[in-house]
Order: sequence, then structure tokens, then C-alpha cells
Amino acid sequence: MPAVTKSLRPAVVLLGAQRFDPSLGAAVSELGVTGRIAIITAGWQEREPEDEELSAHLGDRTVNLQLHARGDALFREDPALRDAHRERQASLRHRQDFYRIRLEHELEADRVICTRTAPAEILAEQVQASLDGIRELDQWHLRLCARIRTEFEARWDLANRPSVVRHRQEIAEILSGCEAVAIAGGHVATLINRLVLFGIADLVHHHTVFAWSAGAMAISDRIVLFHDSPPQGPGASEILDAGLGLIPGVVVLPEPERRLHLDRKDRVQRLVRRFEPATCLALPARSRITWRDGVFSSAHDVLQLRPSGRALPFGVRPRRVSAS
Repeated sequence: MPAVTKSLRPAVVLLGAQRFDPSLGAAVSELGVTGRIAIITAGWQEREPEDEELSAHLGDRTVNLQLHARGDALFREDPALRDAHRERQASLRHRQDFYRIRLEHELEADRVICTRTAPAEILAEQVQASLDGIRELDQWHLRLCARIRTEFEARWDLANRPSVVRHRQEIAEILSGCEAVAIAGGHVATLINRLVLFGIADLVHHHTVFAWSAGAMAISDRIVLFHDSPPQGPGASEILDAGLGLIPGVVVLPEPERRLHLDRKDRVQRLVRRFEPATCLALPARSRITWRDGVFSSAHDVLQLRPSGRALPFGVRPRRVSAS
């Protein structure tokens, strides 16, 4: 009798934005999820309870974990932890500012170097050195953020702190009656803070997870803020923080139709080279892709940014064009 291969964990599904053209219901049906679904709308901050449309889209079989409200309640109960958390957040913001200053200079130098004329060998050497500098800065900042969070967890013993444990146990009890978890977008920094504070990565390990927009970014292993043409001026993609790591080795880029110039091969190419070997996935409206046991499948309208500078449907390799 052949051995049965058991899945290591349920599926994780990344989706495009859901606000105006929701496709979550189709993804839920595709995976055969029929049970209760816990929803996380902490990224909506004060609008967290306004989940009527989302709940209706999922057949009114949802329960909101209310992580934003829980965080506020926790900090009221535990003012010492609240003050320490605020201090940590201020520290992270200062470090983000200094990282951004260095990054802007590195990116400007890279832009200038890429426009210079020099012998091919010398130019390739300098372009690579510039890219290496950006990548090293990104990795340094990512390690710094992860270290600060780890040290905070250890110093305040969050795994055993009564005020935190009580909320985590309540969340675990709710999740025990749910088949899946749906993580919405919103303010990504607020969302990742609440997800980490309440240990969501461990609590959802046996649940199918659906995530979109900031939610999809938060469950990757690094959160990249990006916008090629932001209202405040020239855009510079930057690392914000480590994510939950439910899908490793992927840079999640929601709403590319609004945030990326995918027709600019030079910009796409630099973005891909900066984060390789990670896979850069753009998630436009109506798109979705499933991850299970280290493998992507069931991709719908997802674009993968390629080293060639092209954004192609996921799974489709660029064709060689012969000279005429």
C-alpha cells in the first residue's frame, strides 16, 4: 500500500486588493473551506469593527479577532508594557529614518552609476558594487529590526506575561472553532505590530490563511514599502520590518496597477535584482495564488517580476526572440 504524504500545513493564499472587486469568496470556495473564518482587520485601526461587507462576502460565518481593540485593552491593563512598547516603536521609527537617509543616497548613487559611460567590464563592476551596497543596507536594517523585536519579547517575557497570555489564550480558543483565517490590509505597521504582539504566526499554524494588501505583505518574511510615484515625490522602495514568515522568500507587491511602473523595464529590473533570490510577486485586483508546503500553485492573474525587467504571468517563462 503506497505511503500517504501528509501536508506540512494548510494552504496560504495571497490575493489582490478586495475593497472594490472582492475575489476572496472564490478563493475560499476553491480550497473547499466551509467552516467558520476568523478575520483580522487590525490594519483598519479604529475602523476595525466595520467588517459587515467582508463578513457578508464570506457568507456571514466570520468572527473578528479584534486585534487592534485587544491591543488597546491590553495596554490599558498593563501600563508598564504599554510604555515599553511605545519606547520600542519610537526607537524603530528613528532607525527607519536613518535607514531611509542612507538608502536614498545609495539609490541615487546607483541611478547615476547606471547612466554613466565606461568600458563594459568597469561599468558592470561598479553597477554590481552599487547593488551590493543597497542589498547590504537592506539586510542590515532587517536584522536590526528583528533583533529589537526579539530583545523586546525576551525582556518582557511576553510568552509568559499574564496580561499577554490571557489574550493569546482567548484568541486560541476562538481559532479552535475556525477553519481559516482572513487577514485584511490597511496600515501595515499597525497590523504587523498586533500580529506579533498576539503571537498570530504560531496560532494560525493549523489554519488555512487568506491575506491581501497589507495582510499579504505582513505574512511574508520581509515587508517592503514601495511606490514608484508617491504623492510626496520620487519613490524609493524600503524595508519596513520582518513579517511573520508564513511565506518565505517572497516580496509581496500589492496593487501594482497603482504603485508600480511595470512598463519601465529598468525599474523592474533593479527591483528584482535588489531582492533576489526572493521572488517578486505583483498582486493586481482579482489576482490570487496559493502556497502550500513550499510550492506555489493555482495562480490567477498574478505577475512575477523577472530579471529581464518584464512582469509576466506567474509560471510563464519569457520567450527568446530571435533576430530577424
